[in-house]
Amino acid sequence: MSDDSIRAAIKAHLGVNLEWLAKRREDIVDADLKIVDPHHHVWDMPGNRYLFDEALADFQSGHNVVSTVHVQCHSMYRAEGPEEMKPVGETEFVNGVAAQSASGEYGTARVCSGIIGTTDLMLGDRVQAVLEAHLQAGGGRFRGIRPTAAWHESSQVRALNIPPHILMQDQARVAIKCIDRLELTLDLWVFFTQLDEALDVSRSFPNLKVIINHVGGPVGIGPYVDQKEAVFKEWRSRIEALAEQPNTVIKLGGLAMRYGGFNFNQLPEPPSSDLLVEKWKPYIDVCIESFGPQRCMFESNFPVDRGMCNYHVLWNAYKKMTRSYSADEREYLFSKTAAETYRLTV
Repeated sequence: MSDDSIRAAIKAHLGVNLEWLAKRREDIVDADLKIVDPHHHVWDMPGNRYLFDEALADFQSGHNVVSTVHVQCHSMYRAEGPEEMKPVGETEFVNGVAAQSASGEYGTARVCSGIIGTTDLMLGDRVQAVLEAHLQAGGGRFRGIRPTAAWHESSQVRALNIPPHILMQDQARVAIKCIDRLELTLDLWVFFTQLDEALDVSRSFPNLKVIINHVGGPVGIGPYVDQKEAVFKEWRSRIEALAEQPNTVIKLGGLAMRYGGFNFNQLPEPPSSDLLVEKWKPYIDVCIESFGPQRCMFESNFPVDRGMCNYHVLWNAYKKMTRSYSADEREYLFSKTAAETYRLTV
C-alpha cells in the first residue's frame, strides 16, 4: 500500500479534539474489573499522534487495564525493501512499544502484549514468507493478520479504493490457508454488507479463529443516513447467521467511528456513558445474545473512536451495559475471551 493510501486510510477517521474531550470526566464504574483491551492502534500521523505515551495515558485513566492488543493500522511501514514486506515494519515498531511496556517502568499494564499485523491476501501462497517475517519481528507477541477488506459500493462509505470482494478471491483463499496453517488468527473489519463473505470464510476454514471487528460494521452514513431500522434488521440477521459458526468471535466496539453515523463529535460536549448506553446497547445486546459472552470481547478501537468519546467514558458505558450479567460472564466479556483468543497471559 502506498504512503498516500496509508494516509488516506487514517484521514478517513474523525479528527481528535483534546480540548473538547476534556469537557467530560466521569467517576470510574467498577474500577477493579480486569480489562484486556483487544483492539487499539499506535501511530504517528500529523494532527493525530497516538504513541506509547498517549495510549498509556488512556489505559491509566482509571480502569483496570492489564493488557492490550495492537491491531494493524498502516503505521511505520518499512521505507525500503520488497513491497510485500513493508508492513512487517509495523510489527517491528509495535514490538518495540511492547518491550518498553514490558520493562515495568511504566506501570503494570502490558501494552501491545499481542500484535495483529497485515498482509496483502492477493499474494496467495507468497504470503507465507511475509507471515514468517511478522512472526520473527514480533518477538513472540505476533498473533495474527487483519487484511484490508472493508469495501462498499458507495464512495461515501468505503475508506479506500480497494478491489471489491477480496475475501472471495482464489488467491485470497490460498493466503488464508497459509494463515490457518501457521495457527494465526484472522481479524476482519468488514461492513455489514460483507458479513456473508466473512461467513463463507469461517465455513471454509473451520479450524481458523475468525474475529469480527466492530460489531460487524453497521453503517449509518451515505446511502444509509435515514435507514437505521432497516440496517439494524439486516445487520442482526447476518450477525445471527455468523454466530452459528463456532470458530467466530466478535469484538464489541468501533461504534464511535464515523461509519456508524452517531455523530457524537458534533455535540457541544463529549457524550456521557449513559448516552452511549442508550444508543449502543441494542447492538451490543444482539452480539452477546448471538455469540454468548465466551465469544465476545469489548474493544476500545482507540484512537479511532477517540474522535467521538473519552476512553474512560467508553469503558464506563460497557460496564453499565453488562450489569445484568454474572461475574463469570463479565470476566469473559472484559478480559477472558480476549486473553484466550490471542493467547495472552493476564
